[in-house]
Amino acid sequence: MNLISSLRLHYSLFYLPVFFFALGLTPNLNETRLLWVFLILHLLVYPSNNLFSTYYSHQKNESEGSPNKNALFRFGLVLLVISILLSFKISGEFASMVAVFSLGGIVFTHPSLAIKKSPWMTYLIKGTLQGYFAFAMAYAGLSDFGWGIFGKSHVLIPGITLSMMYFGYYPLAEIYLKSNQKSSLKQGILGTFLLSAFLFTLSGAGFAWFFIQNGQQDFLWTFLGAMTPMMLYFLVWFNFIRVNPEKYASKSWVRGMVSLSVIIFNGFSFYFFLENTQILQLFAY
Repeated sequence: MNLISSLRLHYSLFYLPVFFFALGLTPNLNETRLLWVFLILHLLVYPSNNLFSTYYSHQKNESEGSPNKNALFRFGLVLLVISILLSFKISGEFASMVAVFSLGGIVFTHPSLAIKKSPWMTYLIKGTLQGYFAFAMAYAGLSDFGWGIFGKSHVLIPGITLSMMYFGYYPLAEIYLKSNQKSSLKQGILGTFLLSAFLFTLSGAGFAWFFIQNGQQDFLWTFLGAMTPMMLYFLVWFNFIRVNPEKYASKSWVRGMVSLSVIIFNGFSFYFFLENTQILQLFAY
């Protein structure tokens, strides 16, 4: 078990759209806070959560005294403590947000907690944390705001919309796993696709409403254009699934969906950040 690979730094790519959207919406763009929030979240908080997740997933497969397994926990704890301490450079409230997010991550991965035995509860906590809460936390840190911002509509709407998108991804990402603890297999393969299609529709409607309400119709058309390849991939995959669910509910199709989504959504969210902040004008572009 390699400590560096267990950090799963590439997983930060899944969080980057959340960060870019928060960055594109912050009214108080500051280079120092931007750098600190990015480093704290993407190089400390999210990797520490990955370490705890790997540690708990190996508890049943390794002996209690396994030095490698214990090293995962210790390393994750060190990163967590450092992330909270550094978060005080932003504010005490931001540090408490980091602590709550990390605690929530431990709650839905710890095998001895009853919540782990409920796939739907785990699913809801995970999607809420990694969508809405992560967005609000990044926005608060970047903007130097406190907990009060979590209930504001300009944070609540995009945060919930991001959660809906993650809610749609998670069942698809687990559809090939042969475990009766996974929500995707609880519903059946076709049911999983229908659920994801419904959630993707809600997420798309949320983005559309947000852009229209803010008078940003240009972003709406760009968003729809960017999402078109992903929607086509999903529809083609769904058609194959209807013909032969067991064959096409495979890891290769999941990887294709995830890779395409990461590239497209990161590209759009980065474009949104550049255009909405007009930051390139500082460099005469």
